[in-house]
Amino acid sequence: MSDLGGPAPQPKFDADGLVPAIAQDATTHAVLTLAYMNREAWEATLRTRHATFWSRSRRQLWEKGATSGNTLHVRAVRLDCDRDTVLLLVDPDGPACHTGSTTCFFEDVVVLLGADAPGGGSTPTPSSAAGVRPDDSVPPVVPS
Repeated sequence: MSDLGGPAPQPKFDADGLVPAIAQDATTHAVLTLAYMNREAWEATLRTRHATFWSRSRRQLWEKGATSGNTLHVRAVRLDCDRDTVLLLVDPDGPACHTGSTTCFFEDVVVLLGADAPGGGSTPTPSSAAGVRPDDSVPPVVPS
């Protein structure tokens, strides 16, 4: 149900019947993982309050943590303004990444600034906040 007492808003599934779903730690605000949901995964997530996804490689439903124990307990569900992306605010029972990392987003990408960048400047800098590594605490993403 929505806050207004009507039916819950539904995501817009793409031509393959999928919608991207971002899992974000409800306490730290760290982005944990990105996966995809089909309608069955969406409904299972709402029903069980456990993050459930569609595995595109295995072509089957996948409840995060069913085998590893690293369940993502869903605290809240939000849709973006176009309803084509799902945001799950979760309480994780353990690492979200299959590598054992807290988050799946730990690969640093060098962003060129200055002369090295197209159009001018000089200094390359890692894009991650303060060079955060997989086992470090990930700073929250705070709206400005």
